[in-house]
Amino acid sequence: MAIWLTENSKVIVQGMTGSEGSKHTARMLRAGTNVVGGVNARKAGQRVDFDGKTLPVFGTVAEAMAETGADVSVVFVPPKFTKDAVIEAIDAAIGLCVVITEGIPVHDTAQFWAHAVAKGNVTRIIGPNCPGIASPGKSNAGIIPADITTPGRIGLVSKSGTLTYQMMYELRDIGFSTCVGIGGDPVIGTTHIDALQAFEEDPETDAIVMIGEIGGDAEERAAAYIEQHITKPVVGYVAGFTAPEGKTMGHAGAIVSGSSGTAEAKKEALEKVGVRVGKTPSETARIMREIMQNR
Repeated sequence: MAIWLTENSKVIVQGMTGSEGSKHTARMLRAGTNVVGGVNARKAGQRVDFDGKTLPVFGTVAEAMAETGADVSVVFVPPKFTKDAVIEAIDAAIGLCVVITEGIPVHDTAQFWAHAVAKGNVTRIIGPNCPGIASPGKSNAGIIPADITTPGRIGLVSKSGTLTYQMMYELRDIGFSTCVGIGGDPVIGTTHIDALQAFEEDPETDAIVMIGEIGGDAEERAAAYIEQHITKPVVGYVAGFTAPEGKTMGHAGAIVSGSSGTAEAKKEALEKVGVRVGKTPSETARIMREIMQNR
């Protein structure tokens, strides 16, 4: 089992013919992802070769879905065009839209997220400014390295791309059901809570790693949700214990203002509801290893 992305997922790439899109399309194909085509209105009708596999370029997401049965789109579109690309995917009612692009104006993200809600939340958005989603051994949609872990029974949800990769590598011998990088922007589509709920409902996920970071109150809200709804063990890590007040740390949403959004406050909220929180990523991995070995 896996959440949201499986071996049956059919993936299209919006921006497949661009430099980043073509590079990561090739990488996703090597990982075994069933990429079935790309979308670029200016290059519709062309075909692109990726190490012997030729993929068609469609003019619209709706056309790509009609021709291929695609149910996942990965967006590698420059920031100023991303809002229109995501809205197009939502209007086509694709099931999952993974927005890799960073540097998207928050107002644009708020607009396409509101559009998804207005359309009945048919399209799940992951991102923006995220590494994507990977179900090891099944499919990989985004930029997460495919060869750093194995299939297993841990679920991972993380704001940080780099820490997603580290956790996957440190627990590679135990393995993961699905790893979700939700992104670190102030407005994102899929939240920690969404992933926690999905992992709780997945019969082949036994435990969950949740990685957060300073800024906002997403981790505190996740803690409240865990207390009420999650029965599986959850291990946490919060990046940014040494971040100076008022300084943005890489992600646009990772900024502490006064006593709000500190790593310590998030750690306390999680520990209060029984989540064991590591002081470093490696300690977090050790805690999860201990839990899995005692199951």
